[in-house]
Amino acid sequence: MKHKEHYNDDYIFSLSQKILLVIPDFDDKAFCHSLIGRLDDKELFARFDYIVDAMQESMADDYSKNIQAFFNMLGPELEQSEGMFNFGWWLWPIGRYVERYGNKDWILSLSFLKELTKRFTGEYAIRPLLQEHPKEVMDELIEWTTDKNVHVRRLASEGVRIRLPWSQKLFVALDEFERYTTILTNLKDDQEKFVQKSVGNNLNDLYKDAPEKADYIISQWEKMGNSKAQDWIIKHGRRNQK
Repeated sequence: MKHKEHYNDDYIFSLSQKILLVIPDFDDKAFCHSLIGRLDDKELFARFDYIVDAMQESMADDYSKNIQAFFNMLGPELEQSEGMFNFGWWLWPIGRYVERYGNKDWILSLSFLKELTKRFTGEYAIRPLLQEHPKEVMDELIEWTTDKNVHVRRLASEGVRIRLPWSQKLFVALDEFERYTTILTNLKDDQEKFVQKSVGNNLNDLYKDAPEKADYIISQWEKMGNSKAQDWIIKHGRRNQK
């Protein structure tokens, strides 16, 4: 099944009931009426935007209150490092809602994304927060690099990628290079391949826009010694270098 085909009429009804459980005044009938039968010809992200528009029209116009309610809708954390697209895919429109409106209460949004990423990725939703509040959000991400949860550590890296697939370029890595370097350095010896791959992809992105900065980070690491994880990350980061 293609990603977009998950977000069909059955999904819309199921999501409406999940939201209704945590927001009793949610207009589930209006939500379903505006979406059922109207998504089949839409591509993936267009479906998300239609869903978010319908959510916005069917809930009270109180972002912070809605997000507080959504904490109660997340369900159990993933038990393994991968699998978010197998188990947490239903949460993608919730992340899209945060991506669209998260700067209305960016501190609460950041707190929510820390929980969301334990079930599904928050890498898209965090980027508008980084754009508007780069120093403060990156300071929080530095804290996340030491979190016991692999998904939180991975989001600290994945969210700051310059060239995240399916997303506009984000140059916070260059604008806040010292903080960015701290994030990657804190993760360079992470034992989880899921995190290592993200850090390596960061370096690979960096090589495309500022190769001298990528070389600088690696040179600093090499002064600290090496590890199996670090060696793999560097190799992955340099995979497109001649």
